[in-house]
Formats: sequence, structure tokens, C-alpha cells
Amino acid sequence: MKLGFLLGYSGKQIHVPIDLVRQAESMGYDSVWTAEAYGNDAVTLASWILALTEKIRVGTAIMQMPARTPAMCAMTAMSLHQLSGGRFIAGLGASGPQVVEGWHGVPYGKPVTRTKEYIQIMRKIMAREGPVEFDGKIYQMPNQGEGTTGLGKPLKSILEPAPEVPIYTASITPAGLRCAGEVADGVFPVWMDPNKYDVLGEHIGTGLEKSGRTLADFDIAPFVSVAMNDDLDAAFDSLRPWLALYIGGMGARDKNFYNDYATRLGYGDAAQQIQ
Repeated sequence: MKLGFLLGYSGKQIHVPIDLVRQAESMGYDSVWTAEAYGNDAVTLASWILALTEKIRVGTAIMQMPARTPAMCAMTAMSLHQLSGGRFIAGLGASGPQVVEGWHGVPYGKPVTRTKEYIQIMRKIMAREGPVEFDGKIYQMPNQGEGTTGLGKPLKSILEPAPEVPIYTASITPAGLRCAGEVADGVFPVWMDPNKYDVLGEHIGTGLEKSGRTLADFDIAPFVSVAMNDDLDAAFDSLRPWLALYIGGMGARDKNFYNDYATRLGYGDAAQQIQ
């Protein structure tokens, strides 16, 4: 088992607890993870932390895929991989319709298809075996669609290859978990009950089987909420607002992946009440 911790995203003022990160590094923690929603971005904080540490790995949980082209994400990953001595983890996610269409101003589309194509393109770029060409349902390289000049040409990264950069996805839906098992190196589900592993494992296993891999080739890195208090009721209460935000409000009433996930974990009545 490896230990990491999630910084989350900032409020109005960005605060990076670098002393805490360094303490975790000195204690042997494996990784620290940055995040983004519609305030600070995850990459800037990851870069900041990598520059101020020496051993701990830094991942993004998540880089929102609709906010960046696959090539831009590969460029970022390869750059941070090289500058940090191989300590960067590319954590990707589809985000949700409200943020993607309301903030980034692009169609939400098909998140699983996007994820598969995105990772395929990133791996092609990072392998640097030749100029990258891709003809997918969402991404085309070179793009020859409406409004293009016709001058686009396949290109190969200037940077040296970095195929070893790990790619994780944030997935909790059955289709997303199957996708993670098929094309990613790991997955970080937002919650996990070890006694109900099959809620995740069944779908991850299907994806791994399709890819010809096993769990030995894959990392499951769930977020685990921790509250330390001699008063257990107070400890539980400190976690409830965060759960309520996601189960109740992180998405439309009829399109909330977290609410659906809580239901699959066996808490459907509570999830409905929270919403």
C-alpha cells in the first residue's frame, strides 16, 4: 500500500501547504495530488510543488480533459516528467456537463469515448515513434474539418520520449471504470468501501481483461476521507458537508454521477434525501 494525500482546489486565495508536503515527503508518502474546478488550475500547483520537493510524486486529480487538447496535456506531462526527474503523474477526468459546457464552453459529448481517444493520443505523442496521426470520433490529427486551412501536418514531439509517464483517470461510472481498466495505468474513485469492492472491481476487471492485463498492472487509488477527533460524532460531522456537496449538488438532479455512485454502493435512500 502507498500513501498519498489530496490538496483539493483553492478558494479565492491560492494556498499551497508546502511545509505539510515536505513533511509528508520526509515520512515516506508516495504522492500528493492537486485539483481544479473553475478556479485555480491543477498544473500550476503541481509544477510549484515539484519544484519545491525532491522525492514525492505529484499528480493531478484531475486535469479536465475538455479544457486541454490531448497534445497540450502530453506536452505538459512530458515537460513536468523531465523537469522533475520522473515524478509527475497525469491524472485525467471528464469533469461534468455543468462545468464543461458552462465554464469551458465546449460540448460535454461522450466522456468515455473522449477518454479513450485522449489517452491513445497522449501515448502516441509520449512514445515519439513517429509523427502523430489519429482519426477518432472526437479528435482528428491533423484536423481537416470545417474552418481548417488544410495545411495541418502530422508532427512528432521535439522532447525525448517519455512513455513511462503514468496516466490515471477519475472514474466512478461502470463505463468509466471499464475504460480505466482498458486504457489507463490507474484509477482514483472518489469513495471506496473495501467491503463492496465489486462495485468497482467488476468493471475494472472487464476493462483489464480487454487490455490483456491484470490487477498487478494497475493501481487503484481511492480518496479516503480522514477526520481525527476524540468526539466521533464531531469527526463524522466534519465530513458531512463535503459528502453533501458531491452527493447532493455536484451535478444536475438527473445527471449527478456521485449520487448514482452512492446509490450503487447501497445508499440510495440517503443519496436521494441528501439531494
